[in-house]
Amino acid sequence: MKNVKHAKCVKCGKIYEATPNLTNCSCGGILDIVYDYDYIKTVLTKEKLAARRDNSMWRYRELLPVEESTENTPLRVGWSPLYRADALAGQLGIARLYVKDDGINPTASLKDRASAMAVAKALEAGARVIACSSTGNAASSLAGNAAAAGLKTYIFVPSRAPKGKVAQLMTFGATVISVQGSYEETFELSKAAIEKWGWYNRNAAINPYLSEGKKTVALEIMEQLDWEVPDYIAISVGDGCTIAGLWKGLKDLYAIGFIDRLPRLISAQAAGCCPLNRAIETGEPWRPMEENTLADSIAVGVPRNADKALMAIRESRGLVVNVTDEEIMAAQKLLGRTCGVFGEPAGVTGAAGLKKLCEAGRIEKDASVVSVVTGNGLKDVANAIAACGEPISIPGDMDHLLRAFEEKGIVVE
Repeated sequence: MKNVKHAKCVKCGKIYEATPNLTNCSCGGILDIVYDYDYIKTVLTKEKLAARRDNSMWRYRELLPVEESTENTPLRVGWSPLYRADALAGQLGIARLYVKDDGINPTASLKDRASAMAVAKALEAGARVIACSSTGNAASSLAGNAAAAGLKTYIFVPSRAPKGKVAQLMTFGATVISVQGSYEETFELSKAAIEKWGWYNRNAAINPYLSEGKKTVALEIMEQLDWEVPDYIAISVGDGCTIAGLWKGLKDLYAIGFIDRLPRLISAQAAGCCPLNRAIETGEPWRPMEENTLADSIAVGVPRNADKALMAIRESRGLVVNVTDEEIMAAQKLLGRTCGVFGEPAGVTGAAGLKKLCEAGRIEKDASVVSVVTGNGLKDVANAIAACGEPISIPGDMDHLLRAFEEKGIVVE
């Protein structure tokens, strides 16, 4: 790969050749892919990008760690819409707000970006089987992207994973292991199984290429904004891979001169499971927490990408905000009714956090903000109904309809 120099441990600084089978450093630290930005500047321009018709994450190949001969993965991942949300901006009292809806990806979450990258690297490695542990979205994204590429998958999920996500796994033909325990226990079992059978490892805490896939959401945001940098980007945070990837993409663009400044990140976590935000708030090392939130996709009490995530928040002078399950459910309704975007609980946690910060006066009135919705609400319909209520149920005649409207105080316009 002409555009990649090597991989480097974020903890001890040890250098590794960027082979497809990279895992953690010998010290246990997570590796980071280091690029040759001088070379990239000679082969990639804004004009070249603008002329491309590949509306997927692979339009940014010069900034991705794949061989020139590696084909794009089969599913169209990326290039999700960025909506200008003027009505919601007005409610929040800020100048400009954009909502990036990554729930429209093939398996309905941002994690398709990481899984597409994992599939590409697995194929480069000659692997036929790929495996991971997941709270749900990483699992379904891997199963779908791997199925399209002809790879077999073994997926480990905690038993609390929503049925919608498990249904996706089974439909995609994955071998699904539902673990009766926490995500930490699920992760450890998957790690042991991967080591025993030598499967390609898609776990974000171990495979450094996954955040390189996730960073494409940042590349898209900036291209869709015509390279005009927002003041803040808000995103939900679980194990830390997504916010780390977001920051990596922004730094890549800054390094090659496509943007002239960097935004501040907003790290939004569930109040019932916020080990990374708590570490920022206290200035102490992160400590494990219970996984006490309905936002299953970010219910990670032992974050495996803590080093990269904390670095991203600190380097960006980021804000951290913890939101209750009630605030998350309110954000589901707010996004749906002002933007027409249907996000799952974890997917709207960034928006819930932004709302809370605005109400606390921590976001400037003239600020421009992007809020990333990381997963579609159809992933977890039970909580969506709990947030918004049941429909009106009546016999099929007008008298009952009129009575129901009267009881609920509905004024027909």
